[in-house]
Amino acid sequence: MKKLVFVLAFVLGLGSQAQAANHFNKVLIIVFENTDFGDAVKQPYFNSLVKEGALLTNYHALTHPSQGNYVAMIAGSLLGVKDDKPVNLDQRHIGDLLEEAGKTWKVYAEDYPGNCFLERSSGNYVRKHVPFLSFTNVQNNPTRCAKIVHSDEFQKDFMSGNLPAYSMYVPDLKNDGHDTGVAFGDKWLKEHFDKTLHSSKFPDDLLVVITFDESSHNLDNKIYMLMLGSVVKAGSTSDVRYDHYSLLKTIEDNLGLGSLKQNDMNAILLENIWK
Repeated sequence: MKKLVFVLAFVLGLGSQAQAANHFNKVLIIVFENTDFGDAVKQPYFNSLVKEGALLTNYHALTHPSQGNYVAMIAGSLLGVKDDKPVNLDQRHIGDLLEEAGKTWKVYAEDYPGNCFLERSSGNYVRKHVPFLSFTNVQNNPTRCAKIVHSDEFQKDFMSGNLPAYSMYVPDLKNDGHDTGVAFGDKWLKEHFDKTLHSSKFPDDLLVVITFDESSHNLDNKIYMLMLGSVVKAGSTSDVRYDHYSLLKTIEDNLGLGSLKQNDMNAILLENIWK
């Protein structure tokens, strides 16, 4: 009698939360401040970009005030951060995953004094908006600290094709709308990034993420989240409920980084907006 052999092949991660396809190889995240979704999407430039990118209409920040959201964007957890006071976290973050995978990362921060400046603020620069400086394995490592640079380096890296695999652009307190309001931030984005977003040197494999850290103290915390680049369907939208953990997980999966084994593990991947 012939034996019937049933081979059951279980592949971890299959299904709706499967590993994401490789839609992009580089990501640039630009973060604005403290604005409800409705107030942001009606601004002239933010609104005009909706036709060119993918708008997530049900995307949410995680907490109030700001700093916890920035930490969660790169660590997959609030890590107990409840206010905007400087913190020194002995935890892992996406920078660790990137380096372990042999990939590069960099933060372009406006008004940043340089030299691993760890004070709370300097002029219109604030440390709480540069989350990597909240982690001791960056603070105590000059090589890693050197990955946080003044924003003046951005255009040089972009034009030379040397943007890292993961980058974050942090506007100062005026340009991110924190001290000036969302209309100011909208105007600044057009004046400073429109040529970049429409440049012939814009990489085919680059995803640009334009978002906010949190809403204007709205408990629902729904914020504007737009993704731009040739990797997304122009004019597409999604009303699936996503949050900052979803963005982190999608970046991890697309860049083949693995997981921080925090809330990124079970976050919902950004889907249905890719070409």
